[in-house]
This record gives sequence, C-alpha cells and structure tokens, in this order.
Amino acid sequence: MSGTNSPEAVKKLLENMQSDLRALSLECKKKFPPVKEAAESGIIKVKTIAARNTEILAALKENSSEVVQPFLMGCGTKEPKITQLCLAAIQRLMSHEVVSETAAGNIINMLWQLMENSLEELKLLQTVLVLLTTNTVVHDEALSKAIVLCFRLHFTKDNITNNTAAATVRQVVTVVFERMVAEDERHRDIVEPPVLIQGNSNRRSVSTLKPCARDAYMLFQDLCQLVNADAPYWLVGMTEMTRTFGLELLESVLNDFPQVFLQHQEFSFLLKERVCPLVIKLFSPNIKFRQGSSTSSSPAPVEKPYFPICMRLLRVVSVLIKQFYSLLVTECEIFLSLLVKFLDADKPQWLRAVAVESIHRLCVQPQLLRSFCQSYDMKQHSTKVFRDIVNALGSFIQSLFLVPPTGNPATANQAGNNNAGGPVSAPASSGMVGIGGGVTLLPAFEYRGTWIPILTITVQGSAKATYLEMLDKVEPPTIPEGYAMSVAFHCLLDLVRGITSMIEGELGEVETECHVVTEEALSPTQSSEQQDLQSASDQVDKETVSRAVWEEMVSACWCGLLAALSLLLDASTDEAATENILKAELTMAALCGRLGLVTSRDAFITAICKGSLPPHYALTVLNTTTAATFSNKSYSIQGQSVMMISPSSESHQQVVAVGQPLAVQPQGTVMLTSKNIQCMRTLLNLAHCHGAVLGTSWQLVLATLQHLVWILGLKPSSGGALKPGRAVEGPSTVLTTAVMTDLPVISNILSRLFESSQYLDDVSLHHLINALCSLSLEAMEMAYGNNKEPSLFAVAKLLETGLVNMHRIEILWRPLTGHLLEVCQHPNSRMREWGAEALTSLIKAGLTFNHEPPLSQNQRLQLLLLNPLKEMSNINHPDIRLKQLECVLQILQSQGDSLGPGWPLVLGVMGAIRNDQGESLIRTAFQCLQLVVTDFLPTMPCSCLQIVVDVAGSFGLHNQELNISLTSIGLLWNISDYFFQRGETIEKELNKEEAAQQKQAEEKGVTLNRPFHPAPPFDCLWLCLYAKLGELCVDPRPAVRKSAGQTLFSTVGAHGTLLQHSTWHTVIWKVLFHLLDRVRESSTTADKEKIESGGGNILIHHSRDTAEKQWAETWVLTLAGVARIFNTRRYLLQPLGDFSRAWDVLLDHIQSAALSKNNEVSLAALKSFQEILQIVSPARDSDKPETSPVVNVPVPVLIGTISGPGLNRPFVRTDSIGERLGRYGSSEPPVVTDDLEDLNLWWAAWNTWYRIGSESTKPPITFDKLTFIPSQPFLTALIQIFPALYQHIKTGFSMDDLQRLGVILHSAVSVPISSDASPFILPSYTEAVLTSLQEAVLTALDVLQKAICVGPENMQIMYPAIFDQLLAFVEFSCKPPQYGQLETKHIANAKYNQIQLFAPAEWVALNYVPFAERSLEVAVDLYQKTACHKAVVNEKVLQNIVKTLRVPLSLKYSCPSESTWKLAVSSLLKVLSTGLPVARQHASSGKFDSMWPELANTFEDFLFTKSIPPDNLSIQEFQRNESIDVEVVQLISTEILPYANFIPKEFVGQMMTMLNKGSIHSQSSSFTEAEIDIRLREEFSKMCFETLLQFSFSNKVTTPQEGYISRMALSVLLKRSQDVLHRYIEDERLSGKCPLPRQQVTEIIFVLKAVSTLIDSLKKTQPENVDGNTWAQVIALYPTLVECITCSSSEVCSALKEALVPFKDFMQPPASKVQNGES
Repeated sequence: MSGTNSPEAVKKLLENMQSDLRALSLECKKKFPPVKEAAESGIIKVKTIAARNTEILAALKENSSEVVQPFLMGCGTKEPKITQLCLAAIQRLMSHEVVSETAAGNIINMLWQLMENSLEELKLLQTVLVLLTTNTVVHDEALSKAIVLCFRLHFTKDNITNNTAAATVRQVVTVVFERMVAEDERHRDIVEPPVLIQGNSNRRSVSTLKPCARDAYMLFQDLCQLVNADAPYWLVGMTEMTRTFGLELLESVLNDFPQVFLQHQEFSFLLKERVCPLVIKLFSPNIKFRQGSSTSSSPAPVEKPYFPICMRLLRVVSVLIKQFYSLLVTECEIFLSLLVKFLDADKPQWLRAVAVESIHRLCVQPQLLRSFCQSYDMKQHSTKVFRDIVNALGSFIQSLFLVPPTGNPATANQAGNNNAGGPVSAPASSGMVGIGGGVTLLPAFEYRGTWIPILTITVQGSAKATYLEMLDKVEPPTIPEGYAMSVAFHCLLDLVRGITSMIEGELGEVETECHVVTEEALSPTQSSEQQDLQSASDQVDKETVSRAVWEEMVSACWCGLLAALSLLLDASTDEAATENILKAELTMAALCGRLGLVTSRDAFITAICKGSLPPHYALTVLNTTTAATFSNKSYSIQGQSVMMISPSSESHQQVVAVGQPLAVQPQGTVMLTSKNIQCMRTLLNLAHCHGAVLGTSWQLVLATLQHLVWILGLKPSSGGALKPGRAVEGPSTVLTTAVMTDLPVISNILSRLFESSQYLDDVSLHHLINALCSLSLEAMEMAYGNNKEPSLFAVAKLLETGLVNMHRIEILWRPLTGHLLEVCQHPNSRMREWGAEALTSLIKAGLTFNHEPPLSQNQRLQLLLLNPLKEMSNINHPDIRLKQLECVLQILQSQGDSLGPGWPLVLGVMGAIRNDQGESLIRTAFQCLQLVVTDFLPTMPCSCLQIVVDVAGSFGLHNQELNISLTSIGLLWNISDYFFQRGETIEKELNKEEAAQQKQAEEKGVTLNRPFHPAPPFDCLWLCLYAKLGELCVDPRPAVRKSAGQTLFSTVGAHGTLLQHSTWHTVIWKVLFHLLDRVRESSTTADKEKIESGGGNILIHHSRDTAEKQWAETWVLTLAGVARIFNTRRYLLQPLGDFSRAWDVLLDHIQSAALSKNNEVSLAALKSFQEILQIVSPARDSDKPETSPVVNVPVPVLIGTISGPGLNRPFVRTDSIGERLGRYGSSEPPVVTDDLEDLNLWWAAWNTWYRIGSESTKPPITFDKLTFIPSQPFLTALIQIFPALYQHIKTGFSMDDLQRLGVILHSAVSVPISSDASPFILPSYTEAVLTSLQEAVLTALDVLQKAICVGPENMQIMYPAIFDQLLAFVEFSCKPPQYGQLETKHIANAKYNQIQLFAPAEWVALNYVPFAERSLEVAVDLYQKTACHKAVVNEKVLQNIVKTLRVPLSLKYSCPSESTWKLAVSSLLKVLSTGLPVARQHASSGKFDSMWPELANTFEDFLFTKSIPPDNLSIQEFQRNESIDVEVVQLISTEILPYANFIPKEFVGQMMTMLNKGSIHSQSSSFTEAEIDIRLREEFSKMCFETLLQFSFSNKVTTPQEGYISRMALSVLLKRSQDVLHRYIEDERLSGKCPLPRQQVTEIIFVLKAVSTLIDSLKKTQPENVDGNTWAQVIALYPTLVECITCSSSEVCSALKEALVPFKDFMQPPASKVQNGES
C-alpha cells in the first residue's frame, strides 16, 4: 500500500475523485438531479477534507459514508453507464482503503440490490472481490451478505458469470481464512487462557473467537451445512447450492489452511463434528453399491455411486488424511478402510481407479504411512490399516489378472459406466490391439492369458492423479485398460521406495547419533558427564520406539508386497518394469535385513531367487529352508486372501540360455530367459550391496547363484573366479550371443561380490562362510557315489572370500579351512582337487599376505595358517597329499626364510608321508626335505633340527624308492656336518630353549619329557641323529643298511668329539649296542632262500644271493664300526665307569659274530677283535680329536700292540674336586691308567678268544652238505690274535690256559678246506710251503716259548707242553689229523674243476707235511736250547721226541713225503747229540730209563725199514739214502756205544744185535725182489761191521761194562757170519746149475770179506783184550769156509781166497795148555 499513501498518489486520488464526481454529476444532470446534487456537494466535501486535514486519507475514511453516497445513489439509478462509472469510482476508493465499515455495509447493500436486478454481474463480483481483498472492514453480516451475493451469482443462467462467480467464491473463501491467519499472526505474542468449548453445534459458541476467526468459523460451518443439504446459519439468503462445489470449497480450505484447524479447538471441533460425519454419510452409496446388481432394485437413483461427488469426497478424504490425520485418528481409520473397500473387484472400474489414485497419494507420503502404522497397526484392538492397504493393493492387482467370466476383459472395464446412460463402445478397448498381432511391443504384464499394458503415469515418487483431477466431468470416464494396474504398480513401487528411504534415513541418523553419543560418553568431560549419559539413554529409548515402528511397518506390509511383486515379476514382459519390481524386492530384502526381520528378508530373497531360476526348477533350498513357510501358500490377512503365485511357465520371454540342471540325476535341459538373467543380476546386486544384512539368507542367494552358474556352464579358475568353461556333460549348454557377452560381466560381478566381502562385518562374514560351507556340503552330498562333474561353486567362492579377507583371516580361518579339509576327503576326484587347490592357495596367500603385525611377530597366526596344511596329512588320497606337498614346496621356496615357529608343522607334513602312499608323493615330499636341508637349516629354530633328523630318517625307511632312501641317508650326513660346523651356536640356542622349557615345566609341575633326557640338548640332537641312522642300519634293504651303517660310524667317528663326555655312555649303550643287538638278531634269523634277482634286471652276485648273506654284510659293517669307535675313542670311553661292562658286551658280540655260521661275518668279527685289541694301528693322526669334550688331553697315538695303552683318565677317583679342577687348568693333566682294570679287560678278551677258538674249531657231530666248517682265513685270523693278546696276559698265563690254547691250535690246524677253495689256499703239492694258518700256529707257539724263555722260573714248566704241541703237529706228517667224522679226500684226489652244485662240498685235508716238518725243526731248535731244563728232563721230553720221530722213521719210504723221514733222521741226530749227554748225566735218576727201549726200537725201525724204496729210485738217490743210514750208525758208534757203562745193558745189547744185523747182507733166504736193494747197502753193512769190530776190540777197557760190549759185539758178528755161510752153501747145492741171485752172492762175498777183516782186526788187537771164546768162534768158521770152495761164482771164489789166507796165522804148533788157559 505504500504506493497509495504517497503525496503524489493522494493528490492523484483527490483529482480522480473530483473528476469522477464531476462525471457523475454530468451524467445525472438530466435524468437524476438528486444524484447530480449529491455529486456536486461531494466535490465540495472532498475539497474541504483536503484543505482542512493533513492526514487526508484518514479524513477521507472517516467521512467515507458521505463521500461514497453520490456513487451509491448513482448505482441506484440502474443505468448501466452510470452504474459502471460508480462502481469504478467505488473500487478506486476501496483500493486506497478509504472506506469505513459503515460505508462498506452500504456498498454491499447497494451491490445486493444490483445483484437482485441482475445488473453488471461481473462488475459486481469484481467490486466484492476488491472490497474484501483490499481491507478487512467488512465483517459478520456484511461479510456473509457479500459471500452469499457471490454464491447467488454462481447460480445464474450465464455461464461466464457462473464461472467468474465460482472463482470469486473460491477467492473470497480464501480471503476470509487468510484474514484469520493474519489476525492470528498479530495476536501471536499475547497468550490467552484457553476457554472450554461446549460440544454443541450452536454458533454462539464462537463467542471466544476474534472477529476474523469468527467469520471464518461461521463460513466453514455453513459450507458443511450446505453440503449436507441443511440450511446455513450465517450465509442467510442462499437460494441454491451444489454438493460438488461445496466439497470443492471444503477441500480447498482444508488443503490451504490446515494450521487454522490444527491451532483452534473450535475449528478442530468442526472437523470432527461436521466434516467427517458428512463425508462418511456421502460415501454410503459407494459403500453399499455392488457392481452387477440391477438398477431397478435400488430404492432411489441417488443411491448409486455418483462419480463427481465420489471423486471429490475422495479428494477431501485425501486432504483430511494428509493434513489432519493427527486430529482425526478414528475418522481416518474409517476413511482408510473405505478406500480399501473401494478397491474391491465388485466396485465400478472408475471407483477402483480413483481409489487407487487416492491410495497412491498416500503411498508417496512415507511419514503418513508411518503414522498409520503407529496409530492402528501397533494398537491392540485397532484395524491393521496399513497392512490392509498394502494387501488391498495386492489383491487388487491379482484381481486384475483374474479374467471375469464373460471372457472379455473390456466389458468388465466398462461395466460401471452404464448408469450414466450414455452410449458405451465396449469392445473397442485400446489395449486389445496387440494381442491379435502376435508380437507385442508395448510394455505389459501378461499372466495366464491376461494381457495388461503398462501405461506411463507419473514421475516416480509423485502421485499425479488423472481421474481425481477430472472436476469438470459429471459422467464417470472410461478407464483405459491397464491404467488401474499401472497406478497400483506405481503405488507399490512408491510405497517401497518411501518406506525404505524413510526408515533407512532414520536408521542412518540413529546410527550416527548413537555413534556420536557413545563416543562422547566414552570420552566425557567432568562437567557434562551426567548429561551425556542421560542423552545417551534417551537416545536408546527413542531408538527402541522407532525400531518397533519400523519393524511393525515392514512386517505389516511385506506379505502383501511380496505377493503382488512376485506376481508382477512373473507377469512382467517389460525389462524396465522387471527392473523396477526387482529393485523393490531388493530394497525390501535389504531393509528387512537391516531390521533383522529374517522371515521377511528371506521371503523377498526367495522371490528373487525363484525369478532367477527356470520355472518349476527343483531347487530344494528354496522349498525347504525358511522359504517353506510361505512358498505356494496363501495367507489369510484379516480375512483377505493373498495368494502367493508361483512363477508360471508359459511366460513369453526370450530364452537366452539352455543348460543342465544341477541335480544328482539331471533330467533333460532347462532354459534361462533374459528375465532370469535380469533376476540373477539383481541377486548379485543384492549380495554385493547388502551382504552385511543377508545373514542366514546367504544360503538362498548362494544356492541360487550356484545353480545359475552351473546352468550357464561357468567353471572355477585359479583364485576361485568363475570363467565360462566348456560344459563337461556334452553339448547340453547352449548360450545365445546376448548371454555370451553377458557372461564375463556376470562372472566379474560374481567375483566382485565376494571381493566386497572384505567390507562386511565379522558376523556377516561368518554368515557368508557358513552359507558357502553348507552349499559345499550339499554339492559334496550330490557328488557322492558318482564321478560326474561336481559343482565347485562353493569351494571356489570360499577360496575367493578367504583371499580377499586376508586382513582378518583369523576370524574365518577355522571354519573355512575346516570345511575345505572335509572337501579334500571327498571321493570325487575333481571335488577333492578343488578343495585342495583352495586350501593350499589360501595357505600360500595367508603366508605371503602383509599382515599387521607381520607374521614374524605373530607366531600364533602363522601356526594357525599352517595348521590346515598339517591336517591335510590325515587325508589318504594321494592327489591331495601331492597338492599338500607341492604347496609345502612353494612355501619353502617363497617363505622358507621366515617360517620360524611354523617349521615343526611344515616338517611334520613331509614326515607324515607313509610308505604306502606311492612313489610320486614320496618323491615330492623328499624334494621338499632336500630343499630344507640344503637351504634352510640355518634359518630354522634349533629346536626343529631334531624334527628334520626324524623326517630325514623316516624317508630312509620308505621302501618305495631305493634312491630316496639312500639320498636321505646322505642328507643325514649333511645334517650332521651342519651340526658340526654350527655346533656352538646351536648349542647355545638349544640350552636357552631348554632353560625356558624347564621353567615352564616346573611352573606346571610336570617333568620335561624329551628323548635321551638327562643328556644336554645338543647331545640329544646328536643322539637322535645316531638313533635314526641306527634304525636305518636294520632296514630290510641291504643297500640302505650299508649306506646307513657307513654314515653312522663315519658321523660318530668324525663328530663324536663334540659330545659331552657323559653322553658317550648313551651312545655306547642306547645306540651302538642296541644296533648290534638288532643286527645280530636279524642276521641270525635271516632267510636262507636264494634271491633270484634284485628287482628289475639287476643281477646279484652269488656272495649276496640270500637274505642271510646280505645281512651278513650288515653285521660285518656294524661290528667293524663299533669296534673302530671303541678303539679310536678308548680314551673317552674308558673313564666312563662301566667300560668293563661295555667291553664284555662288545666281546660277546664279537664272539657271537665269530661263531656265526658265515665265513664273512666270522672273519670280520675277528678283524674287529684285532682292532679292539689294537693289534692293527688304530688312531691315525687325522682321527685325533682336536678337543676332547671333557678336558684337553694329549691323545697318545697307539700303533701296534702296546702293552697297557695310554688311556686318558680325567676322573681320578681319589681326587678332590679342587685338585681335579686345578689339574684341568694345568697344561698337561697326568695320564693315569688303572692296570688292574686293564688286566681284567685283557683277560676278558682272552676268555672270549678261547670261547671263539674252542667253539669254532670243535668238529661237528654230524656232517651233511650244509655243515659249516670254518674257513682258513678265519682260523688264521683267530690264531693271529693270540700272540698280541698273550703279551697282555702272559703274567697270569697258566698251564691250564696253555692246555686250552693247545687244544685250539690243534683243532684249528685239523680243519680241512673245501675242494673249491683249495686251489686258492694250498700251494701246489710239490711246494713245501706252509699255509698262513700253519704259520700263525707256529708263530703263536714261538711267542710262547720266547716268553717262557725270558720269563720267571715258574713259567718254565710250560716247556714240555709246548713240546707236546709241536710233536703232535709233527705226527701230522704221516698221519693227517681227523676232523670229527668228516671224510676228507687226500689233496691229490680232490676234483678241482668239477664243482657240482648241490653235491656236498668235498673236503680236502691239507698237505700237512711242510707244517709237520717245520714243527719238527722248531721242536729240535727248542730242544737244543732247553734240553737241560728240569721240566724238560722230568717230563721225558726226549723220549717223546724220539717216540714221535719213530713214526716217520719207521715208515721211511712209505712217508707221504720223503723229505719227512730225512728231516726226521737229521732231527733225531741233532736231538740225540744234545739229549744223550743229558740222559747220561741223569742216568742214575732213572728219568730216562723208558727212553732207551724207545730209542732202540726207533733205530731198529729206521735202519731196517719194512717199506720198499720206490722203483724209480736212482742209484745216486740210493747212495744218498745209504749215507744217511751210515750217519745213524756213526751216531751210535760215537754217542752211544762209547758210554755203554752209563747205558742200560739191554739197550747196548739191542744196539749190538742191530749192528750185527746191519753188517750181514742177506736177511732172508727168499728170492723176492724186496731183497734187491740190499746189495746196494754195502757201505752201510761195512759201517755196521766196522762198528761192531771197533767195539769188539776196544783197546782199553776202562770199565767191565766196555769189555762186555766188545765180547757181545764179536760173538754176534761171528754167529752171523756162520749163519750166512751155512745158508749159502745150502742154497748153492740146491740150485744146481742155476746161478744164485745177485744179492745173495753179494752177501756171501761181504761176509767173506768181513771174516778176513775180523781176523785182521783180531790180530791187531792186543791179545789180552781178546776173549778166548772169540778165537774159538773164529777158528770154528774155518770148516765152513772150506766148504764154500765148490761154489761156481768166480767173485765168491776170489773173496773166499782172501778170507782163507789169514787163517795161516792160526796154523802153528799148539802151545802148552797152561798158556791157553791163561788167556
């Protein structure tokens, strides 16, 4: 108004007024003079006001009645021109607000008259409008009159006027209410006490209202009256009124001025008391009406639903609900229930359409819906309005698909319009077109033959109604087909969108607020602490309330929504519509999920899942799990039946893929349509974006995805991503190009879905994992019992999920790997393979992932990650184990340096490979182990080294692949080297660890338990290594045993010095002896069967062709190894306290090996025996320990046989500790040897030696082809041990021991050899060589006799025993020893070349001659040295020698070797030359008495042997032999006969007789050839004769003894001559003409010569020495000689001549008798 107040405007107004008045006066000059006068006086009045007042406008207003009067009079003229001019002037005044109340009343009255006269109707309306809008002076009756005036103009016959009036009414009504609002504004600050309102409809109750408010109240009240067809209270003068207009006005007021009704109780009262009942009343025809009931039956036409009113009522209801819901809770419940009823199928189509539109208006107001839910659904005894609305929409949509019985959908659409009476074009409904045309391009729903197009109605989210806006229509409009469906569809979508966005918004706020509040509460400042906590609790209450509402809303609507959406989804043929439906289902599912409403969430998800799969697809998970509660069932919701409709199969969708269903027994193929794929994408989207709220429904989602993936033929690739793979089951999968391009996208989304699992919270992640696991379990169930391609979806996705959640792998590791381990055990190989693939990939990824903190600081996690790898060892499928090992190999290659505490697990995996698991597995595992040993020993904790040893050992024991076993032994050697090099560091670390464990054990109160416990940890490590090698030493395979044995002993030898001194005890007892026991046991029980070949084409040498022989090798190796250790480490072992016990055990082992029936073993045992006795040189310099573990002692290098080897004895028992420590400090501790103990050791050795010797050489009782006879090398070695052993025990060596030794030597020499070995052992027969055994025996005796020689007196009594031994050997020359009952062939007969298999080996006696001869020589030598020893004399050694020599001497030519008797003779001569003087010395003692007869017999047997010389004996030989005989006779003549007085008479007699015998040639009168060689012994005879003669005429007789010898000799000689001659004569006579044999002739010649010689000798002798008898005997020969003259032989004659000649000396005259008698 500022424009009208300015001076210029005022001036203008005054001018205009004056000109108006002038114009009026001019017009009325003629016809209406009073008016003219009034106008003129008006001009003066105006001028006066203008002149007098400064406030001109106010003055004008005061006098406005007068000012206006001329114009009112002008209007009264009813002249159009004047009236127009007046109205214009009045309007100008009004526009300047210079009209007072009175003036205004006058103006209204004037206008009323004009109206009644129907003048200037439009101008009137204009004026009223200006009057009421420019100021507020019009009130009460005036106002009501003005309003009535407008109403009346509305009902004129003129259309323009009607419309203008309608508009004016609307504006006026608005103005009235606007005034009230302005008035309220003005009075806002003044607080008035509230006034009680009486609940009557009397208008006097408005007394409390202010003026404008009162007007508004009265107006509104009357509008209600009018619509209700009652008389108005205030608008007096109304003549007519339409309901439609009244309803429109009511609606506009309610819509535009809600605050009026909300703020003023009076108005609220009107709403409740007037408006609502009115609306309900007006609705009644609609409610009662049923479509299809005949028109005639209705009592009154008004009772039919009337479109304009019905539509307006609905609009009013919409406003009421929207604006005044809070005031009209109960009423709204009724309205809403009505709305729901209007959707019934039996209501007219137009009614249903507008009802749907109304509902749509509600659906876009989520807050309002929320209020419904709070006010009704959540109240106990209230209608579930919200639920009903949603369900009604659902039923409505379903009803549209249910075709009415007429069969034509169009008629149904039109049925409600007939009451209008207008013509109806029923069948030509627009939507029908496409059906006949086949392919429809229109977006539409189609279900069981019902086709409903989808119309584009509104922009999403706004409810722009079509039919609710048709205010101009009186007849119900034709509803296009599909309109109602489309609106209902949008209702659903908007409802879902509104609810979800509202609730999610609020949820978001609550969450952020809570978050903030809790954070504040957690870090409160002192002052605000209380308050914050308070607000936090309020917050929680508020949230609880809100959550209840949200949950109620969702639970109220989800069934209906789901039913409708599922149906629409099934019916939809339009991609956009499908998309919207799916989006709605998805948002609902997500919302339910967020609110934790499991059933509803699962239901929506199930719907999407069903949509994704082909129709009727038998997917159990959708029918059995949570979905079972509602799939294919109807719910009764408050009496309304909502059918859940299953997808129909005949949907007209484009098929995009054909594939196989995932079932145990697939029947045919299934088809996927583009809609299925669309649903699938929604499902993926759901899982991707809302995974956190899916919880248990992951199961549904994943199961469905799995089936789709299967049908589409996606197969897992590395990392678990699915890639399109070729279908395995033949060409059943057919994909269109459209879907082919989609597949990579789908597979990508699938992967992204699981990648996004990293953003899920822990609980959701667990749900996901659980779902995948149970899916996988199903797949496993399915894959049982057939080898078809299994579904690997779940396994692949478990892998993918695990990989992306590495950062928090701990929380899902156990369930994840636990399940994969189960998969790994599945019988289906493809399934297993993927399980293992997934598991190993996860483990590798887990180890390489950059954890926070890193794995090196988080040992628990590392062990957790590696644990499943270990668990895989419990699975027996080789393919799984291979994967496991490959994984280990890769882990080692990539992470080997940082495994740390994970080592035991990794090593455990390698060690878990069992023997029966196939070569490739063992090989792979072994590769891993090799890698560990070569590269990772330094990086692993030392405590794991023992495990490495165990594992390496276990590979040695695998018998699949020999090379692996052998290599593993090599690895153990490498490991031991590593221990040796890094000894110090390992020891430190182990000790540290041990201390820690000890402490822990003490805290827990348990004892620390580890193998070899008391030893220090580092030593235990060594012991474990030794123990492992020990186990391998008894492996069934010889090669392994050999390798292990060599390694064990090399290791102990090379690195044993590192051990603590005390640990050696364990090494000896627990490792070495234990091993020896086991080897001994195995060897003795080994199989003797022949092994044909060593597997494959390996030929086995005959020395190894039975298990027994192979074990023999092992035994040899083991025993040798242990012996070597005993020898080289003696200085360490001897101080150990129980060394002597160990020594005994070792000796026992040596003994049992030596006595084993195997040449190889027994011989080796002796070698070991030699070694421990240090007969061979033990310690080479290289073996010397650098540092002895206990003290640093110089170690003596022991070579040869050292008596009492220097043993380091650091533990001297007498020392105090202090002394001992002091000694260690000094540079050289004293070397102490305990001689006594040492001696015990040697005696133990002797006893063992004796047992071995006696057992091994004792001949067996029976013999067959398998009898074992010890070999020569064995016996040789055995005997060779003795000399060295003897050196140590000689001081205590007794006669008994000697006796025992003798037995052994004798037996050993007696052992024969088998004919196949003889060529190698024996010299050829002609060579006189000793075998090494015989050498050894003699050496042994030699050692003994030397020892006796230098030994004390008491030892010398042993001489005779030695002689006995030697003489026993001498006897072998003629009588080889017998070995038990064994038949031995003489060597010459043994078959060398024909060794027949299976025939018993032939045993060959050795050629004992050289041995016997050597023994003889030794004996002679010895005798020569010892003849005078008391013992030798006492024990009749000489007699024994003679007795022994008698055998070969008597055999002479019959001896096996002629050298024997020759040696025997020479020996006899030597012995006698030494022994006879001794014998003479002791003649008196009688110690030699028994020797003489023996000696006589010996001479006799030799000189007159019974054996015949061989035919081929040459003359020279014979002469040589004769000369030997001569030597014997010479000995008799020089050594015996001269000492006859010291010699027994009988002996001398025997000698004489023997000489006598020898001196005569012929011994027998037979003509045998045996006599033939005697002729050759002329020298001998001569010698005998001469000896006889010599002793016949001893010149001096010293003793009577000698004379006796001479006489005896002579008489024997002469007697002999006499005999020979007599015999000769006899023979000569008998022979007649035949000449006698040559030898007889020779003999006679010799006798004749002898006689002549005798006579010569007698002559030379002094007469007193010759006995008279002798001469008598000589002379008595003469006659006999004479008789021989007749012989025919000239030789005999000449000899006879010589013999007879000497007799001339006897021919002398006889002397006196006395003389003769004296002589």
